[in-house]
Amino acid sequence: MAPKTKPATKARIPLSRDRVLRAGVAFADKSGIGSLTMRKLGEELGVEAMSLYNHVANKNDLLDGMIDLVFGEIDLPTDNTDWTTAMRQRANSVRAALIRHPWAISIMESRTSPGPATLRHHDAVIRYCGNAGFSIEMAAHAFSLLDSYIYGFVLQEVNLPFDDQDNMGEMVDSILPNLSPDDYPHLLELTTEHVLQPGYSYGNEFDYGLGLILDGLEAAAHE
Repeated sequence: MAPKTKPATKARIPLSRDRVLRAGVAFADKSGIGSLTMRKLGEELGVEAMSLYNHVANKNDLLDGMIDLVFGEIDLPTDNTDWTTAMRQRANSVRAALIRHPWAISIMESRTSPGPATLRHHDAVIRYCGNAGFSIEMAAHAFSLLDSYIYGFVLQEVNLPFDDQDNMGEMVDSILPNLSPDDYPHLLELTTEHVLQPGYSYGNEFDYGLGLILDGLEAAAHE
């Protein structure tokens, strides 16, 4: 009788800093940043939590690296792109990254040990402004205003109580009976004449608001 062969064992993928950071991002995407602990991340990777400390110094280092990965997903325009186009492209890429990783919004600018992608990103935005003739003070104003708008819009967007037009219609249908024309005439008008119209998407408001901000900043920078 032939000897039994042992079943092949699946080779364990070795840990690395990049693997740990990407696992942290995936965990936060799925469960939220508030649920992330070293123990739970270790369980996701099939290792003891202590093994993670060979690749990240502590949880702050883990968060620094995770945020740096998010910044690394943001596309930076080339230097020969005009300022308005560059800022619009960058804003749309930031928005897309934050929609993928909404947990990052609350800690995006809170890192005290930012990584290379984070630093490269910030340096590039300031450089775009300088290339367009912005003073360093005006560049600071532009950076702050744009990111406040982008982060705030995405925070509101990802927390809307509907995912698509159908869900929004169901939600509005539940609210409409409470909108008396006598008590809430303007809200009723906005809902029926705008929100419920075919093709409406709250996300379309982003480009409109961004355009106003970009026009205003460019005009102020060259007064």
